[in-house]
Amino acid sequence: MNTLSANTDSKSLARIISIVENESKGYEEILFSLKPDETIPVIGITGAPGAGKSSLINALLKELISNEEKYIKGRGIAVLAVDPTSPFSHGALLGDRLRMSEHFNHPKVFIRSLATRGSLGGLSAKTMEVTDVLRTAGFDYIFIETVGVGQSEVEIASLAETTIVVYVPESGDEVQTIKAGIMEIADIFVVNKSDREGSERIIKNIKSSLHLRARTDREIPVVKTIAIQSEGISQLLKKINEHHRFPRKEKNQQLIFEKALRLIRDYKMKEINKEHLKKSLEEVQQKKDFNLYQFVKRVSNKF
Repeated sequence: MNTLSANTDSKSLARIISIVENESKGYEEILFSLKPDETIPVIGITGAPGAGKSSLINALLKELISNEEKYIKGRGIAVLAVDPTSPFSHGALLGDRLRMSEHFNHPKVFIRSLATRGSLGGLSAKTMEVTDVLRTAGFDYIFIETVGVGQSEVEIASLAETTIVVYVPESGDEVQTIKAGIMEIADIFVVNKSDREGSERIIKNIKSSLHLRARTDREIPVVKTIAIQSEGISQLLKKINEHHRFPRKEKNQQLIFEKALRLIRDYKMKEINKEHLKKSLEEVQQKKDFNLYQFVKRVSNKF
């Protein structure tokens, strides 16, 4: 059995993550033995493709490493970069380890790409389990970059304690038409590439939209950044740390509930033989009284 602790070396950690991600032999034993440190901040960074999410994480890594004595007390920083799936290898297609190559070999940085493998919502199907592996391994910060698929990005809110939604000035008019869901999940808004024209307009639109949100005891910050120049990054990190210190017992309870619900759903799905289900459906759908909802209800009751 693969044991895991804060002393596990990076190669062994990478191997453990692969076992969990691929559900290889022994993966359940690993999951059953996990003791995640719930005090470790998990920061989800989401937004449309091209918003500069990878550049933002790269700049945050640089800021944290430059002030290592202040921010890093344990193993360091972990980054989970969720990428589209390659149709050939079924692995992560873009490979954020290349995009963040500046920090790839730093001893206090661990970067891992995860493939979506058909999962919706911008996350990999195994993001939750891998995050708990990293929390058991004793990192100080865990960043999760979603694949960037638009409105279905709300899934990140069920995993991360702090969710950052990234926009660029060109998104200014879009904010007015964005569904409530994406606005509701943000704990921090970032307007990246803020040296471009239209940055003040989008900030105004975001703040205007925030008035429609339910009242909270905490003001939702909007931070201007130019990630490739590291501008605004120290302010963003300050807001991240402030949010982590903000009382969030109710949200943590909701996060645990959402995780449990998802795991139960996944376990139930494993009991379904897809080929058998397809064959059964083909047999009954030719009947005149066939009703899909009755069929699904009947099949579901078997599990």
